[in-house]
Amino acid sequence: MENKAKTLREPARETPVRRSVDVLVVGGGPAGIMAAQAAAGEGLSVMLLESRSFLGGNLTIGLPILAFLNCKGEQVIKGLPQKFIDRLRERGAASEHKPCKNHMSLTIIDSEEAKSVALQTMADAGVEVLMYALCVDAIMDGNEIKGVIIESKAGREAIMAKVIIDCTGDADVAFRAGVECRKGDSDGGMQPPTLMFCMRGVETQKLRDAIVNHPGEYDMDVMPPEQFREGKFITVGLRGKIKQALADGLKISVARTILITGLGDDEIWVNMSRVSGVDSTDPVSSTFGEIEARKQNKELVRYLKKYVPGFENARPEKTAPFLGIRESRVIVGKYILTSDDIVNCRRFDDAIAVAGYPVDIHHAKGADCTMEFCADSYDIPYRSLLPATVENLLVAGRCSSMSHEAMASTRVMSTCMALGEAAGRAARIALRGGMKPSGVNVAEVQKELLEKGAYLRPLAP
Repeated sequence: MENKAKTLREPARETPVRRSVDVLVVGGGPAGIMAAQAAAGEGLSVMLLESRSFLGGNLTIGLPILAFLNCKGEQVIKGLPQKFIDRLRERGAASEHKPCKNHMSLTIIDSEEAKSVALQTMADAGVEVLMYALCVDAIMDGNEIKGVIIESKAGREAIMAKVIIDCTGDADVAFRAGVECRKGDSDGGMQPPTLMFCMRGVETQKLRDAIVNHPGEYDMDVMPPEQFREGKFITVGLRGKIKQALADGLKISVARTILITGLGDDEIWVNMSRVSGVDSTDPVSSTFGEIEARKQNKELVRYLKKYVPGFENARPEKTAPFLGIRESRVIVGKYILTSDDIVNCRRFDDAIAVAGYPVDIHHAKGADCTMEFCADSYDIPYRSLLPATVENLLVAGRCSSMSHEAMASTRVMSTCMALGEAAGRAARIALRGGMKPSGVNVAEVQKELLEKGAYLRPLAP
């Protein structure tokens, strides 16, 4: 029998307060880990809330970390993000930052070790971690956020905090707090997600030789063949091979072959499924995305084994635990970073991070993407972490205040990590001074960032 009821009224109830803390970070991905670590110290209680069973977010799905370097080969992401890489390297779980013409630099990491290092980092910093809990609402007093409501198998509970940092990627806290949020381009179209998967048994040298010795046949977008002669690499190209496969009847949703070497000699991660129209804030849409991406990945295995040298005897080994989301909600903050700021290498007096990744847009429609490059590096202002209206809230990561085009640059993990560190340090400085994050003297945040090893460009005299 069809249920025609559209809504129902729930009875009023008392919600128990699980914890009251100084700083609550919601979202345990690249930005959230850095934010929680940076906020900890000086006797503050810091909690990190994560809905999954592990920390790391996109660090755990097989992606490399891009753009620790800028186009000149200068390292522009340092501080806590670099210390995280150092800890991975101590375990043999991260490569060097290899310069890359398209992606500025490529840092290969072991996704499983990233989970372990994230947990150890939180333990060392004294951060309380709570997993298996989903933030479902914000507790507001006027325009000030006072806490969040969570749901878990323990039921519905509240966590109160003096400062909250939204690192959810989807601006979940900000949205529920009434912050104005936007999605996508002028038509609402968002960059499609990808479900990464790993193949083993790849003859990597055979692939390398094909690209280097036959550049006309195995065409690379913008990337010179010399880049593939040694070390880790990422391919973006082989358009002719995809056209050949399409002509032969295969169904492939992308125009380019994107392959990333792993830490193992025979390991390749495939970044090629493309599910247009997915909205990660809608569970029905996300479910469709997961199912469709797995179907696409099966076809991609067929493509790789038949058309790409080195994959003839390769086998799929594992799939990422969730879709890699490129875009969803972003907040409207006190400043909205734009693509003009990026391509013109804009500088800001309140800069709290520097980045150099291009404006890399995987188009909402069609199978291709475009890249627009910055000739050096650009600043990200502190105001982009502050919602325009809501107080006691910082927003760090790909849901910070950016235009659709600008977010196509800032969305990479290295930049998100730098924004997380800045947000965490700003939260602690605000509490130390008895003020709201919006009232913090940014010069204090900049001073601490530099003292702790982060990179900021010197202000012009």
